[in-house]
Amino acid sequence: MKKHFSMIRGFHLADWFTLANAFCGTGAIFAAMRFLQEGVHSDLMIGMALIPLAFIFDVFDGYVARWRNSASVLGRELDSLADVISFGVAPAALAYACGMQGGWDWAVLSYFVCCGVSRLARFNVTAEQLTGDKGKVKYFEGTPIPSSLVLVIILFVALQRGDIGTQLWGGMVQLGPWQLHPLVLLYALSGSLMISKTLHIPKP
Repeated sequence: MKKHFSMIRGFHLADWFTLANAFCGTGAIFAAMRFLQEGVHSDLMIGMALIPLAFIFDVFDGYVARWRNSASVLGRELDSLADVISFGVAPAALAYACGMQGGWDWAVLSYFVCCGVSRLARFNVTAEQLTGDKGKVKYFEGTPIPSSLVLVIILFVALQRGDIGTQLWGGMVQLGPWQLHPLVLLYALSGSLMISKTLHIPKP
């Protein structure tokens, strides 16, 4: 008789680190929403601080999986879903909270998230093809989605200097019916690098 799949019993130690990653990313989104409601800068600062913490958990879940030799298909899917939250949706939400709220900004931020989702889906599909003799993926095609941490660091510096909202670096441009904050183009660049097929990043 086929056993019922138990979600909790199916988790390995590494999967709990992955869930901690997702927890941090979700917290960052809520912090951005709270900042938009209350306007308290410490809320936004907490949200930004949760992304580096999510990155730490993301790194450790891989180390723990290799240490315990417990890599699994479930773990890989969990990792991708957590990364979409922490390094895709959360950085976009933080950018919106910082003032990138024009119509063109929405389009670019949505493009960024879609690039992150596409990049992770491609990795999951092609991981076996990219695996070397040692059973390990040798390189990333395109920049890995946690590279969006750089964008959050830039936002953090802007926040520390008080350069958010109407003071956002680069100002604002009116293009047709919608507004564009040039700083959001960093998100367009980041998303485009994620889905690059020719850019190969060695995997440690």
